Amino acid sequence: MSTASEIVAAVGGPENISSLTHCATRLRFQLVDASKVDGDVIDAIDGVMGSVPQSGERYQIIIGGAVQTVYNAINALPEMQGNRQPTDAEIKAAARSGGPRGKSAWLDTFFEFLSDSFRPVLGALLGASLIITFMSIMATLKVVGNWSDPKVTLSPSWTFVNLMWQSVFTFLPLMVAYNASKKAGADPWVGFAVMAFVMLPGFTSLGEHPTQTIKLAGGNKIPIVEVFGLPLTVPSYGSQVFPPLFMAVVLGLLYKLLKRIVPENVQLVFVPFLAFVIMIPLTAFLIGPAGIYVGGWIGNSLGAINDFSPFIFAIIVPLAYPFMVPVGLHWPINAIMLANIASLGHDYIQGPMGAWNFACFGATAGVLFLAFRDRDTQMRQTATGALAAGLLGGISEPSLYGIHLRFKKIYSRMLPGCLVGGLIIGIGGGVNIKAFVFTSLLTIPAFDNIPLYAIAVFAAFITSLLLVVFLDYRTPEDKAAARAKASADADAATAEAPAGADAASAGAAAAGTSPAGDAIEQSRVEALFAGLGGRDNVTKLENVASTRLRVEVRDSSLVDLDVLNSAGVAGAAEVVPGVWHVILGQEASAFAKAASLAEAPAK
Repeated sequence: MSTASEIVAAVGGPENISSLTHCATRLRFQLVDASKVDGDVIDAIDGVMGSVPQSGERYQIIIGGAVQTVYNAINALPEMQGNRQPTDAEIKAAARSGGPRGKSAWLDTFFEFLSDSFRPVLGALLGASLIITFMSIMATLKVVGNWSDPKVTLSPSWTFVNLMWQSVFTFLPLMVAYNASKKAGADPWVGFAVMAFVMLPGFTSLGEHPTQTIKLAGGNKIPIVEVFGLPLTVPSYGSQVFPPLFMAVVLGLLYKLLKRIVPENVQLVFVPFLAFVIMIPLTAFLIGPAGIYVGGWIGNSLGAINDFSPFIFAIIVPLAYPFMVPVGLHWPINAIMLANIASLGHDYIQGPMGAWNFACFGATAGVLFLAFRDRDTQMRQTATGALAAGLLGGISEPSLYGIHLRFKKIYSRMLPGCLVGGLIIGIGGGVNIKAFVFTSLLTIPAFDNIPLYAIAVFAAFITSLLLVVFLDYRTPEDKAAARAKASADADAATAEAPAGADAASAGAAAAGTSPAGDAIEQSRVEALFAGLGGRDNVTKLENVASTRLRVEVRDSSLVDLDVLNSAGVAGAAEVVPGVWHVILGQEASAFAKAASLAEAPAK
């Protein structure tokens, strides 16, 4: 059974899936009935890093970097054919219609808009950030000059390399415009073209002979010229993110209006035409400059706080981030980072943010250590994937959603690491960076004070790791469940014995005894049937996968897990409606035989 098939079965089958989408690391399910999902079964599937129940009938499964592959595999399953997939708008509307999120639908929509505007370009940003890191290393080793200083002339060869990352950030507004316009319900290529207009060399050249100039933070001067008697501000829109976001919102509203008033048979031509005629002047004269000013104002405000007390700022940022990321508040901060780089030439937020990231990764490393110690195969796989994504890619979501939000004690171990890292950066006077990067091991050389930043993130990492290792992250119940799972895994490994051992076990089972020679007591067999809802509720029972029973029942509501535990069951889960897997370890085969012998005569 493939990973895709197991996931579909575990969420209740294709008939229980209303819709399926995905983000950078997670499958997002909208289900008919979320109560049919068994999180334990999902978490045990190979390739799954964790699961996150959401409000209403929504459910998320953390896959990591392979999410696109798994998503495609699920949609390619024969049983999924014919399942209509609602649009994202339908999914979000359904989610907001019920539960507490409906009370703040506008806030939910806002964060989703930011997320969907930036998420598709994260791969490009990550790739570019590694090129930036490479250039920083070369500058540190004195191979090249200061690559970030426009006054420094590089050789043609190194200029070529330096342009490789600039292509992403210079044209970032076009990428954001495309995604944001699509999210806003407009033609994304129209949004792309509107933003491209204000980035044309011909448009920029209009500011070569200004009638006046205005000065922004960082000393940047923006020219103003007269066009049709109106003042036109001609800033540089490269790397800016607020102008395309604002433009996309207005374009989305305009598209809805135009589609209501333009006859349907001519919408293909006249809706884009009218959008261009309206949006290009509106963006050039009003929306674009407004986005520049808003981004600059926010950056200046945060910069003033940082200038007033870099120490306090460096502590607040890493302590706030663990609570901001789960609700999506980090997306506006990412936009501010990019705006800082565009307006000031550097950013001061990513340094303290790195303290949070590495504290997060340190906690995950602690979980990985305990998983190896306790022989917790499932958590070992989850933590390994999450740690690799974090240390090499700077991506915290697999750790956060796959582990940290499932075990709330982790936060009390992680926050001290955030504090220690922030304290070191604050005492050192802060850390700046001249480009947007993902805070991973690979990007440490990109920061302007490499020793200070490296010491801070290492201290954050080690602090959280040690606290998790020595204080653990689980409740007593969680530990008991982990021990039971490890025992079941050990039983499964033992069951994979040589053929001779299998034959001996089979012979013992045929005699109504366990492989160890112990008879399966009739009371345990009766307890097994009682836990399954009685003999009349069981339609089929068979031994599968050496260590478990596959049981088909008429009514799953009659299954009692507490009674099953009294029969020696290590765990039980409904894999599909009416079909249960009952984990018994080495005794599974003997149980199946004893249960078969104990069955009442067929009616």
